[in-house]
Amino acid sequence: MSRTSAFPPSAGDFLLASKRCEITVLQQLLQMGQLVGRVSQLIHVLQRERGSVNIYLCSQGAMFGERLAGRAQEVEQAELAVQRLLAQLDAASTPLAGASRLFNRIACALHHLTALPALRPQVRQRQISQPAAMSTFNNIIHSLLALVFEAADACVEPAMARALIAMFSFMQGKELAGQERAIGAAGFASMRFSEQDQQRLLALIEGQERCFDTFRDFADAATLAQWARMQRQDPREFERLRRIACTQRQLSDPLDTSLRWFDITSARIDLMKQIEDRLEEALMAGCRRSLDEAQRALAQDHAAWAPPPAQDSYAVFVAAPAGDAAPLLGEGINPYLGRSMMEMIRQQSQRLQALSAELASAHATLHERKQVERAKGLLMQHRGLTEQQAHGLLRKMAMNQNRRLIDIAEAMLAVADILPQAEDTP
Repeated sequence: MSRTSAFPPSAGDFLLASKRCEITVLQQLLQMGQLVGRVSQLIHVLQRERGSVNIYLCSQGAMFGERLAGRAQEVEQAELAVQRLLAQLDAASTPLAGASRLFNRIACALHHLTALPALRPQVRQRQISQPAAMSTFNNIIHSLLALVFEAADACVEPAMARALIAMFSFMQGKELAGQERAIGAAGFASMRFSEQDQQRLLALIEGQERCFDTFRDFADAATLAQWARMQRQDPREFERLRRIACTQRQLSDPLDTSLRWFDITSARIDLMKQIEDRLEEALMAGCRRSLDEAQRALAQDHAAWAPPPAQDSYAVFVAAPAGDAAPLLGEGINPYLGRSMMEMIRQQSQRLQALSAELASAHATLHERKQVERAKGLLMQHRGLTEQQAHGLLRKMAMNQNRRLIDIAEAMLAVADILPQAEDTP
């Protein structure tokens, strides 16, 4: 806390310190927002490289070979931009809430990114299978999305927390769209979709809708309007190919269907990136606005409560007006100034309580999402279900018991420790 050396400390000192703390947090959140924006760009170019690698491997090296070097260079540039911002994060400074988890996610993401230099020569020489290459890209992107999730979970400013939740949810939905593109391109290239492929496609489609529902709950009005305009664009060719992929096993369409699917889904994902960019702009604008407001409020309060310049070596106390029973404050301020100070403290307290309630609501959404995902993982592990089947079972249990999905998930997790390990089940 930055204070004068005056003693004893005053209420004004600590009121100003409270506002300085807010400013420090907002400055850190602004930096975190910049990091999330850079990570968003890195994920996008990784998705583009993954798409080119997918077509290259599925075509046995006949297509997109000329794109590989350019895609890799885009990723390297975006990765460098992330690294520069990470270098500015000072773990020794006053950390954000949950910074330990956040820094652990950063370490995990950086570790996964080290797989790329070894992966690219294997792809170029076709020494790795398409599923193995896709798995490596998926793991890298998942680790980066987990970083964004922790940034949202660690955020202590409600407006920015809402913006981060909207952005994380949309980024996750976009990543599922990227995985749908990859599975569809591989299926159309091979002229067949297995039952497992179709189940994964259905799960990815349902997962996208869940992510976009959460995005709609938390996004700002301007971004939602842009998303609505995107949704109104002609989706008929995309939906036709999606329906073929989800319902037909053996295909009779010409081989260029794979490229048509790739081009259509790539255009869809590029439009999603525009939504992501708009979310980033709203995130940063909101944080800068909050920071400016907090700095103005601090300057006003500091001017109002700064101690007068010392002229003599004694303090002057003002007697209370006749009829006013309120005593003088200990630091020699008359009752009217005392009441003004109390009003400022009360207003600050009410504002912080309101912010805490709004923040708790936003974080509850993240907590529920995390618990439902954990419960789904438990069902997948112990019953051998797909993600789609696990989510469907949770929903069915919730409907049958007339309870919320989160209630079922938490009840299941409460007994998780007594369940046998997957390898011990018959």
